[in-house]
Amino acid sequence: MNISAWADARIKRLNDMEINPTTLPHQSIYKLLTGAILPRPIGWISTLDASGRPNLAPFSFFNAVCSNPPTVLFCPLIRGVDGHQKDTLNNVRATQEFVVNIVTEELLEAMNLSSVEAPPDLNEFEFAKLTPSASQTVRPPRVAESPIHFECKVREIVEISDQPGGGSIVIGTVLHIHVDERVLLGADKINLAALKPVGRLVGNAYSRVTDLVEIVRPKHQLSETK
Repeated sequence: MNISAWADARIKRLNDMEINPTTLPHQSIYKLLTGAILPRPIGWISTLDASGRPNLAPFSFFNAVCSNPPTVLFCPLIRGVDGHQKDTLNNVRATQEFVVNIVTEELLEAMNLSSVEAPPDLNEFEFAKLTPSASQTVRPPRVAESPIHFECKVREIVEISDQPGGGSIVIGTVLHIHVDERVLLGADKINLAALKPVGRLVGNAYSRVTDLVEIVRPKHQLSETK
């Protein structure tokens, strides 16, 4: 590296931002997290409250955990508008059940409508003009328009913080999976081109899967087990 390149690299390092999370407000930390960890899959979670009223809300702090037993998680944050827990968290605490509905390009607008902050008596299925469909193993309804559903029983709820900016981890065991045949390849593969999933970015931005890069994973370097 010549002197000029070394100086440029040195200046860049000096201009880098080193952050102690305790020195920034949680709103800034949220922006850094959601601006860097992306695209994020969206768990469109349907639940019932203790009175049987339906709720539907999207969560981009969502992912799979493992396949044996099949397990997923999502993370409802403390509501920013009033500092209260989200209805979804209250519902899974009360009923111990939820359904994950997968969001597609065609359902993006409806999913966005269902994200509205509203009182518990608002029916997001009706608000977003979606069709509730009876689940096979749990009481919360599925979104009929979604091609994939995971019906779940709550395994554990881990509360991280009940303060503004805080949240909980809801871990669910998948009891039943529904896959529309139009997005299925064979017995156990999803047709990505047919599914057209949507990912969450930052602010009002979302991503579509329109540009793929395939790369072969390196062969493992572990000893073969007997």
